[in-house]
Amino acid sequence: MGATKTEIFTGEQNSLAVQLKAIAHPARIAILQELIKANACICGDLVQELGLAQATISQHLKELKNAGLIQGTIEGVSVCYCIEPEAWKNLQNELNGLFSSYQDKNNCC
Repeated sequence: MGATKTEIFTGEQNSLAVQLKAIAHPARIAILQELIKANACICGDLVQELGLAQATISQHLKELKNAGLIQGTIEGVSVCYCIEPEAWKNLQNELNGLFSSYQDKNNCC
């Protein structure tokens, strides 16, 4: 399979794709749900809550952070994570716009 030609798409389309790709894993959805539920920064609790290895959690957190959906701060020897509010709001707006742009006219195939 060839490389994706991201340059032919808008910045918004590429950004949305990166964020959705980061979310498209059940462990990452679970991590996001835990961060949202806590409504605060979480340091080491995710391993106990999700039952996954620390290395696995760290890899998923890295992907979510690279996509800009979460942010992390260093506190002592641990990194604490929380939702990145501006990115989360932008993602919600993009998805709301995408879903609301469809109008069912019952005339498809």
